[in-house]
Amino acid sequence: MAANLERFKMSAERLEELKARLNYLETVGEKEVAEQIKEARSFGDLSENSEYDEAKEQQGKLYSEIAELKVAIENAIIVENVAADAPKDAVTLGSIVRVRDLEFDEEQVLEIVGSQEANPSEGKVSDDSPLGRGLHGHRVGETVTIEAPVGELQFTIVSLENR
Repeated sequence: MAANLERFKMSAERLEELKARLNYLETVGEKEVAEQIKEARSFGDLSENSEYDEAKEQQGKLYSEIAELKVAIENAIIVENVAADAPKDAVTLGSIVRVRDLEFDEEQVLEIVGSQEANPSEGKVSDDSPLGRGLHGHRVGETVTIEAPVGELQFTIVSLENR
């Protein structure tokens, strides 16, 4: 295994979710796929058996997800919501930030999280993303310009909560 594997920042809760998912896949998931393969084999000729092909594909996806989860769990770095030495009035990992998009004059609430917890549709933005990095260290009232793949974005920080 490579010595310089990527480390994954996440909360203790997220790590427990990953462990629970891994346990489920290694117990229930593997049994379900094994049953699908066994049933598909009973249909006869494997060379023209789409059920068998699909079951084997599901098995491959299952093992791939198991491998990904193991890597994430083994390389997890548990982070507290806010670093002890972080300024309490600045955006950091764990911050909940209300920003105003200056182009569209719309506000949105974002939570700055580790990469394993990011889910933009839920307002959870990775601290490693352009937006997360761009907001880091800024305070309420500041306007931040962020270089993103879609171009330059400008946000004003309206409010900030650090837990």
